[in-house]
Amino acid sequence: MTKTAKNIVHLQRINAAQNMHRFYMLTIQPTLFGEASLIRNWGRIGSSGQTMIETFLHPDDAYTALLRIERQKIRRGYQDATMRLNRSVQTFGASPS
Repeated sequence: MTKTAKNIVHLQRINAAQNMHRFYMLTIQPTLFGEASLIRNWGRIGSSGQTMIETFLHPDDAYTALLRIERQKIRRGYQDATMRLNRSVQTFGASPS
């Protein structure tokens, strides 16, 4: 895994019509034994959600799993939370026509 690779992914899926307000966060953390753990946290926005930790022998394997899960979630309608925030700030700051 390169130093410029992202180690944190924060996704959201919001659909007010279905009362759906979900988050999914992926992080990679080193272990004390030189391995890498992929930590997944998901649930309803505003709750602590559920957590799952999967440990890999090599950081590259953890990063590959992170990218695979991120692609799956995006296919299911999740969006990058920072992109959602930027769009809502631009919409809020826009002048009325």
